Amino acid sequence: MESEMATRLKRSDLMSLEQYSEQRSEFRRKVIAHKKFRRVGIGPHLFLYFEDRLTIQYQVQEMLRIEKIFEAAGIEEELAAYNPLIPDGHNLKATAMLEYQHVAERKRQLALLRGIEDLVWIQVEGFDPVYAIANEDLERSNTEKTSAVHFMRFELEPDMITALRGGAALKMGSSHESYRHSTDVDPRTREALLADLH
Repeated sequence: MESEMATRLKRSDLMSLEQYSEQRSEFRRKVIAHKKFRRVGIGPHLFLYFEDRLTIQYQVQEMLRIEKIFEAAGIEEELAAYNPLIPDGHNLKATAMLEYQHVAERKRQLALLRGIEDLVWIQVEGFDPVYAIANEDLERSNTEKTSAVHFMRFELEPDMITALRGGAALKMGSSHESYRHSTDVDPRTREALLADLH
């Protein structure tokens, strides 16, 4: 629990609007470089963007900037909304996006892919797949379609983390009947994600 609290962002971790304005370009470059190996494509249209403390700090800073939030209560509200997206040391957390270029195709596919958010998995070599726990903050699908964006948490057993640290391969995939795809995770991405697991 202590390490979980330690990963959380506090107001004192954030830059003021003025500081952020001065450092934004440099900070943005740093975050883009950091995110490079935190993205996994599953098939042609489903992408998992794995979040951590730095990616979430960037999102919070951007939100405060856009909304011009500088009062303590408003900042705490944003932190309360975003902190649950930071991994806790025994899980991986991702923003999942279904990406289609054409509006008509996206609409058709989102209707076809209802329930996909519960059928996305990650698998450590030698273990059963771990399915996503999706959208704990709010329901993003209805009886007609799924959403293009989902928030996912993957809970890993201690043995799985030990195996990953020992060099076990990592796969990710979807077992939805209309979107059966899987991929072997790039070793550089695997290394980046290992940093989320204390």
